[in-house]
Amino acid sequence: MTGTEFLDLALTATFVMLALALVLGFVRMVKGPTLPDRVVALDMLTVLIVAFCAVYAVSTGETDFLDVALVLALVGFLATVALARFAERRALRSGNAGGADAREEVRDD
Repeated sequence: MTGTEFLDLALTATFVMLALALVLGFVRMVKGPTLPDRVVALDMLTVLIVAFCAVYAVSTGETDFLDVALVLALVGFLATVALARFAERRALRSGNAGGADAREEVRDD
């Protein structure tokens, strides 16, 4: 087996594994019982899409996809932070995450 054939086999296996991970991540995002589960699944999907762009750039030799991957990674990070802050504020408002209780305990000390 030559180096080119091995690289083609490795890239094909990588694409298959990434596609399977994307499907499983999408299922978790849809079925996730809580909002934090969905946020983590969305972050995982973003990372997998960035990896897909990088592997595609390696397989085709087009370096433009690396720029797309970089921008998507930055946007995905900001989206995850925003969703995490939204979930935190929502939990504090409803009082089910212990956020209000924890603040009262700190004030008592």
